Amino acid sequence: MTQATNTVRFVLDGAIVEASGERRTTTVLNYLREQLRRSGTKEGCAEGDCGACVVLVGELNAAGTAVDYLPVNSCLQLLPTLDGKSVKTIESLKKEDGTLHPVQQAMVDCHGSQCGFCTPGVVMSLSGLMHTLPEPSRAQITDSLSGNLCRCTGYKPIIDAAHKASAAGAVALKIDDSRDLPLLREIRRPRTPTYNLDGDIVVQPVVRTRKGNEFVSPSTLAEVADYLLKHPETTLLAGSTEIGLQVNKQFARPDHICYLGNVAELRKVEDKEHAWRIGAQVSLTEVEELVADAYPDFAEVLRRFGSPPIRSTATLAGNIANGSPIGDSMPCLLALGTTLHLRRGEKTRHVAMDSFYTGQKQNVLKPGEFIEAIELPKPVRGHRFHAHKVSKRFEQDISATCCALHYRVVKGVLKDVRLAYNGLTPSPARAPKIEAVLEGRTPGEVTLQALDAAIAASFTPRDGLRATWAYRALIARNLVLQFLESAAEETV
Repeated sequence: MTQATNTVRFVLDGAIVEASGERRTTTVLNYLREQLRRSGTKEGCAEGDCGACVVLVGELNAAGTAVDYLPVNSCLQLLPTLDGKSVKTIESLKKEDGTLHPVQQAMVDCHGSQCGFCTPGVVMSLSGLMHTLPEPSRAQITDSLSGNLCRCTGYKPIIDAAHKASAAGAVALKIDDSRDLPLLREIRRPRTPTYNLDGDIVVQPVVRTRKGNEFVSPSTLAEVADYLLKHPETTLLAGSTEIGLQVNKQFARPDHICYLGNVAELRKVEDKEHAWRIGAQVSLTEVEELVADAYPDFAEVLRRFGSPPIRSTATLAGNIANGSPIGDSMPCLLALGTTLHLRRGEKTRHVAMDSFYTGQKQNVLKPGEFIEAIELPKPVRGHRFHAHKVSKRFEQDISATCCALHYRVVKGVLKDVRLAYNGLTPSPARAPKIEAVLEGRTPGEVTLQALDAAIAASFTPRDGLRATWAYRALIARNLVLQFLESAAEETV
């Protein structure tokens, strides 16, 4: 069946919804509430912090035999990103005979809801978890709830409800999507590009306005590259955790939006001999799982990056391209010697991560150029990596600073030192003067005075909303000392 033009089509509880005439920046939350009257999904913050708006977004798996779900903050997701997908809201969980989902019933039985405003998001987060993990541990439950803020219950009855619901068994906890499968196959987006009579690629818009502004959702890398050459001012949309915020808080209305979520080539991780090649649409959750054994400190930084709904949609490439001075992934990538694969049209080039940024939120990307992949080196025997993020809250908070250190030890001496920070400079960066203090010395030979002098010479003192300069300088030094203690223990 051919796709209707200028219409977003998605599956909701066994029916195809055709959303026509909506703005390209309409959020999923607003459409659900205002057009479909799905008022169970709430708006708390419109920033992706509170979790009251969590829904599950599903896609056909690679074989087309089942639906893979991700928890997402519907307040940040733009409606056209749903094209070809399915949605489950809190109203989707109750069965036709009125029977509640085991998570819903357990929340009632355990008094897990008081004011009730956060409850739909809590239930959706837990339902999404137990759809694939019917007997989660307490740690897995609390991590899945890290993006759901509740000011009433203290979380104990919610956690109790999760444990109680797990006793219902895998079959009862599975979300029923049997009616959705054939419909998802029917509205599946095309996987090959469209060409005109001259053989040129034509990227069909999902939404186009009378003024010519549009939202496109290409399926191939060639389409992305071609579209950006023709429209270099295009806003690239990956996880929507940044663009959605700009839409909600700054009322941003980009003329051209290119969504990368359906480009199969950008969703792959290539396992090479000495590195992983991570596509630009690979989520932070996938990267976290990828590096968990190789770089556990990096995985922990990513776990604290944000909530599961944020990590499931946000991408590593998006975090890099955004270039925030307190971006959490960048110090780790800088210390590990990451390389970026950039593409413009049919031309590609490789840029070392430590040469990518030219200033605050500025980089070397040319008009029409984009990050195609990130090449992350694999661990090498004898090399060590440490990273730690300091923030006011442990979960879901912006860094005061994050520090990452990579080195090897030769006869007790530190060699090939790479040290990087965020929060101390206009963009995340290495600290060569501090690296020089460490290079060629044993951990015990590095002095406080030398570190303090190198920090003072490396950075311009500036206070910020998250921390004073005195505090940041202190933890910049203390994190290095903490890593050196680990290095000293390794050499014993």
